[in-house]
Amino acid sequence: MTDYQWKIFCDFKDDLKNMVAKWQEQSSNLVDLQKKAAQIAKTPDYSFETPVVYNQALEEISKDNDIKLIVIGDNPGKDEQLAKNNKYLVGQAGKIAEGFFKRNENLGIDFRKNVIILNKTPIHSAKTSQLKTIAKLGGEKIAELIKESQIWMAKRTAQLHTELNSQNFCENQTELWLVGYSELKEKGLFLPYREELKKSYSADEKSKSNWQNVFVFQHFSMNRFTIDLKNYIEENCQNHQINRNVLRELGQIHRKEIFGD
Repeated sequence: MTDYQWKIFCDFKDDLKNMVAKWQEQSSNLVDLQKKAAQIAKTPDYSFETPVVYNQALEEISKDNDIKLIVIGDNPGKDEQLAKNNKYLVGQAGKIAEGFFKRNENLGIDFRKNVIILNKTPIHSAKTSQLKTIAKLGGEKIAELIKESQIWMAKRTAQLHTELNSQNFCENQTELWLVGYSELKEKGLFLPYREELKKSYSADEKSKSNWQNVFVFQHFSMNRFTIDLKNYIEENCQNHQINRNVLRELGQIHRKEIFGD
């Protein structure tokens, strides 16, 4: 990263850390709500340790890292919220993602060195759908907290992405991947995130041009990303090879489905 990019990243990282601490303070009963939501969904017992999770992997990124990709998951799950981890996409979905990039070395991406991993909200739940139950059980205060966290994440992530690319040549542009889009649809849990993200990329000409570096994919969990990509390649690509152009084509198709452009 250039000096400018490194400052942009460090400012974002510090802002996120401060916001996570703020949201944690505003939700003293969040762990109880998360436990109740898990019980209602009959989730097997596990240790509830971090209700709002800051991704400690951000602290491992150095100025020497070449950031090629920003990946946006849904929210921290059971493995991510454990105190020994406090990192995003370290469970089964993360292992699938890491394996995908290892198998496709031609993409030139190390999932743990060239990728900034973020979420649509840092608020934990065993399954993403349980956030709806948490919001319902917690009343207006918790529902607003979940919404506020999405809006903040969308706005600041778009700013980070745009500023990082303001220092890059066209062929070296950092891409942003939204992985997991079912809850981005109308009436979905992450509708506030979707609306704020599109608004943020419409803020000025620099942001508008960077929208072409945003792509939408199925989630890595349950191999949905891999299956969707395989089906697309079999139907549309004669050589059946995974490359950047194929990924961009599929990501644009899903972006149009979700954002209408």
